[in-house]
Amino acid sequence: KRGSQAWVPSVGPKRGSQAWEFTLGCEIRPRRGGASRGFSQFPVRAAQCTLAGMPQASKAAGAEPAFEVPPAMPFLTEFTAFVAKARTPAGVLDALDGFAAQYLPLNALGAARFPLQASDWRSTRLDRDVFLHTSVPQGWWDQYAAMAQREYDPGVMMARASLMAFTWTETMHMLDPIGIDRWPYELSLKYGIRDILSCSVGRRWIVSYWSRRSLHNILTPPYRVLLFAAASFVALRMEQLIEHDPRWMGKRARVTPRELAVLRLISMGRQTAEIAHVLGLGEETVRSHLKKVQTKLGVRNRPHAIAEAMRQQLIP
Repeated sequence: KRGSQAWVPSVGPKRGSQAWEFTLGCEIRPRRGGASRGFSQFPVRAAQCTLAGMPQASKAAGAEPAFEVPPAMPFLTEFTAFVAKARTPAGVLDALDGFAAQYLPLNALGAARFPLQASDWRSTRLDRDVFLHTSVPQGWWDQYAAMAQREYDPGVMMARASLMAFTWTETMHMLDPIGIDRWPYELSLKYGIRDILSCSVGRRWIVSYWSRRSLHNILTPPYRVLLFAAASFVALRMEQLIEHDPRWMGKRARVTPRELAVLRLISMGRQTAEIAHVLGLGEETVRSHLKKVQTKLGVRNRPHAIAEAMRQQLIP
């Protein structure tokens, strides 16, 4: 250990027949017996390795070398085995909470399934497409859901676009939100949620952890990778457990090729007369296409139509 920072261990050469014990993200030391800490829900043995996954010479002459399991794998193996046996979303989130709290000041927040259309995020419902862990402060979700009906959460935009896990502290630094855009963060602070680690899985699910402390100096790269791997398996299990409601999932708006052409040209800054000229249409026809597509997308004006069309990936 170096201060309070966890570091990525490098395994030294094998010393005789002595095995080494891997403590996740913390240290490697000669094993002296005794059981290691396990998850709160199920036992986990500390991973043992000789040369961090390098082949160990067999005593039998001519025998094939045996490869040791990589140090982090037994932790994930125990976790995934337990999650695979869970029969409810609550059971899955309990396992995730125990996994995270074992090493960091983290709790499972929950998992949510993204709708196909970004605008449908406001219609999410608890225990249908959003599942919360019992550790989440009481009252937080009720206020969040009420605000989400009126305002857009910038963190949702980040989650849909991110390839890797990110914290709210990082989001604040990147987006530098002001005014009403700060509402998700200020609401969370009100309930004692200091930071959140969000994991976007296949742009289909978002699985999150929460903490009463800032994760800036706590969340090392190895922990981030491990927590993301656990969140990915949680999303997979959730997809298997919950029922799919095609009415809520919805379908893409049935926008015609002409309407898409008008939207695409508007996004390039073209005016109605210019659009009519390059498409060989009348100006009234262009206005009619625009009016129809705005109705289909459920938007109020041209800028709103362009933004929604891009969110649904209807235009580049």
